[in-house]
Amino acid sequence: MAQKTDIEIARAADKQPIQKVGERLGIPSDHLLPYGHDKAKVSADFIRSVQDRPDGKLILVTAINPTPAGEGKTTTTVGLGDGLNRIGRKAAICIREASLGPCFGMKGGAAGGGHAQVVPMEDMNLHFTGDFHAITSAHNLLSAMIDNHIYWGNELGIDERRVMWRRVMDMNDRALRDIVTSLGGVANGFPRQTGFDITVASEVMAILCLARDLEDLQNRLGAIIVAYTRDRQPIYCRDLKADGAMTVLLKDAMQPNLVQTLENNPAFVHGGPFANIAHGCNSVAATTTALKLADYVVTEAGFGADLGAEKFMNIKCRKAGLAPSAVVVVATVRAMKMNGGVAKADLGAENVAAVEAGCANLGRHIENLKSFGVPVVVAINHFVTDTDAEVRAVKDYVAGLGSEAFLCRHWAMGSEGIEELATRVAEIADADMANFAPLYPDDMGLFAKIETIAKRIYRADEVLADQKIRNQLKEWEAAGYGNLPVCMAKTQYSFTTDPNRRGAPSGHSVPVREVRLSAGAGFVVVICGEIMTMPGLPRIPSAEAIGLNDLGQIEGLF
Repeated sequence: MAQKTDIEIARAADKQPIQKVGERLGIPSDHLLPYGHDKAKVSADFIRSVQDRPDGKLILVTAINPTPAGEGKTTTTVGLGDGLNRIGRKAAICIREASLGPCFGMKGGAAGGGHAQVVPMEDMNLHFTGDFHAITSAHNLLSAMIDNHIYWGNELGIDERRVMWRRVMDMNDRALRDIVTSLGGVANGFPRQTGFDITVASEVMAILCLARDLEDLQNRLGAIIVAYTRDRQPIYCRDLKADGAMTVLLKDAMQPNLVQTLENNPAFVHGGPFANIAHGCNSVAATTTALKLADYVVTEAGFGADLGAEKFMNIKCRKAGLAPSAVVVVATVRAMKMNGGVAKADLGAENVAAVEAGCANLGRHIENLKSFGVPVVVAINHFVTDTDAEVRAVKDYVAGLGSEAFLCRHWAMGSEGIEELATRVAEIADADMANFAPLYPDDMGLFAKIETIAKRIYRADEVLADQKIRNQLKEWEAAGYGNLPVCMAKTQYSFTTDPNRRGAPSGHSVPVREVRLSAGAGFVVVICGEIMTMPGLPRIPSAEAIGLNDLGQIEGLF
């Protein structure tokens, strides 16, 4: 009998009404705003009503640098949440929403896989509850109001050469990276060079994911710097009186979405910044709400631990006052072999030596995460081609670093296949072993913060930045923004800025191409190497294989 695909497993799910899922967390049905029968938003009134409750334990799931072999971070997050519930712990999951860009590009969906999925999978990977569309609309409303203000006399004195606010859309489209707007004559305004980013890189996305409530949201939106005058004075979103209307557009999007796993356990899916170009974590609103409702909250941070986990610790935890009790690093035997030099076509053959060679990437992540003062365990996401000797090689390597590794079969078996890891993670969380601290203090200089991440996380020797960039950072410090954390935009595939350098390289350089001040979100974006804030589609995009079958079902999405 042929093995079922992820989407076939998801379609066969025995879903419960979302009100019943909410009951497991004590959310009354009148505080769930349903989007159909299987997904709902949690009301702001209910979230306010639980703020005085004690927090549960926060568990972060991260991973090694991604490879074409696949790691399964979201799958492990979902599986671990199911596993904790299986052993009698009250657990919830917090993950991000999927962007249409990678769904129709090359990455695929973001709902987990196999028997460790969040459902409804098709809805989550497409329009879901419309949050991304609301973010896109709010962002582009501000864009329209900037150009409209300039058109009608420019009372604020905006220097058209210094408009910082680009437009966004939730799709990969390299043709829009650099464009000229307002062509066609006087009636269309003043032509200027600008461009598009993908919605997940929008500062509005970051703000939605870091804001605690609607008041905080509007204050942060108002603090966005959109442009400068000729004498380089900042123009804020609130100066254009756009913050109120943007908040109205985001009112429903601000409320976390509740769905369920295949085993009917609660999952909050809210927000979706990428970790290679943004801060890569689900919303503070979802995470803090889940911590009030569950004893254990399992969340993930995007891509490898050098990006997602670093930003989770240094940005999200710092801003929201969170502290993880434990971290799980996801690795696969296949990925270890790729890091050890094995080609993708040869991954099925046993190669213990390559596994051992590739473990250096895993080891680097473990060391980095421990530097934040948190206990670390490893989840070996099982593939059928893994041999006992290869698994043993990973376990022995991890043991040599003073951590533990557990073979997990949640993709094939659901919660039963990850019970051992769930038991150990709960023990670690209950023991309060963590002594969490961010990597750098608020009062460290901005360039020193960049160097700290580059040297301590990426193990680089130096940061390369021209005088213009260094001067820009100093100007922001003088303007009162020196206490902000930095958000590194870098390739996810390597500790370096070269996506082809696998393993655990050291002694390299980190070139900084550009810096952007996200004053509303509360961080400085540092764009390194060739990373793009508007991705392009691959030669053969996933969209070519997506369509409806004769039954009206979606095919090719995952």
